[in-house]
Amino acid sequence: MEPTAARGPLARLLGIWGVTRAALLLCVLKVVVFPGPDVTSDVSVIYRGWYDVLVTGTFPLDDVTWQYPPAAALAVLSPAVLPFLEYATAFFVLALAADAVTLALLLRGARGTGRSRRGAWLWVAGVPLLGPTVYARYDVMVTAVAVAALLAAGRHPRLAGALAAFGALLKVWPALLLLAVRRRDAWMSAAVTGVVVAGLFAALMPGAFAFLGFQRDRGTEVESLGSLVFHVARHHGWDGEVLLNYGSVEFLGPYVSWVSTGALFLTGAALAWLVLWRLLASRFAAHTAADAAFTAVLLFTVTSRVISPQYMVWLVGTAAVCLCFRDSRMGRPAVLVLVACPVTTLEFPLWFAHVVASDWLGITLLVVRNGLLVAASVLAARALWRASVPGRREAPAVSGPSWAERTTVSS
Repeated sequence: MEPTAARGPLARLLGIWGVTRAALLLCVLKVVVFPGPDVTSDVSVIYRGWYDVLVTGTFPLDDVTWQYPPAAALAVLSPAVLPFLEYATAFFVLALAADAVTLALLLRGARGTGRSRRGAWLWVAGVPLLGPTVYARYDVMVTAVAVAALLAAGRHPRLAGALAAFGALLKVWPALLLLAVRRRDAWMSAAVTGVVVAGLFAALMPGAFAFLGFQRDRGTEVESLGSLVFHVARHHGWDGEVLLNYGSVEFLGPYVSWVSTGALFLTGAALAWLVLWRLLASRFAAHTAADAAFTAVLLFTVTSRVISPQYMVWLVGTAAVCLCFRDSRMGRPAVLVLVACPVTTLEFPLWFAHVVASDWLGITLLVVRNGLLVAASVLAARALWRASVPGRREAPAVSGPSWAERTTVSS
């Protein structure tokens, strides 16, 4: 039974979660109008349109905005479990439920020697700082699966493998969670789960892998790291334009393909570094799998041609798992991700018009947000390498943010 001394901080954490999530729910239900573009239209218009196609037993083959692996259909179809609610309302309620499940997993992961509630506090603080976009995308559902997989990696490797594979079929990136998992049974479980689930979708629903071609043709989105080249170039005579393309606002025009290719090259370089790390790493602690997953997701996010606001949910979730371990080296990168969350909300949706216009405010917001993510990536990669690759003196554990330490009571 949890000590009496722990009940106060836990009640405070749960109270803050309840208040902030009620505020998010009021925003997506439009009881409170959040400034900027309507972030809920993806659910009420796009997701609902996909739902109408998916219920017929096929994927939206003629819609280039469908750029997701086949299991994403389950997230889009999920409001059917609440038939007494309108589609969008049901989706928002399920997003809230996924948020609650993630918190419960992090609290469970905080139990035991060497564990901490810092991860739960990071989740409670980070999600509302991202604004209502969190509940208006299905990424929070994917993140719940990813958090479950990472927390299961130590004691239940087969379950972790199955969850990681299922997460990858929801939105690809959870495949990175297996990076530092050494148990063969975890990889076997992931392979079997992936083959079975993918095979079922391919056999039962036409167009299960049409998303691969749509993803290939994407350009440089206006919030990505590479987009800064064109935000500045627009002030020096570049004659390209900003248009809604493949479901996101992208730059189109001269040299865009060069920058997009450069982003793919950087992603390849990040993958090569991660493979090199995995080959050389030999010091594995309980937190290494989470630290490696967080680092990998950071690297793939900052090098991507697209950095949509909802991608930040992935980073907050994986960082939170790292902070469940007191000895994790990811304290500073996690704080940088947390700081990047409100900046992300400022650039979308609050001042997205300034980003699209490439004015000084929009460029400044992108420089700050993307700069924080680049810094977090460098610090995370450096800490991971030093902690696990021989020939380097092991770095001391990085303490978490003071606000979290003050509220953490070991169970």
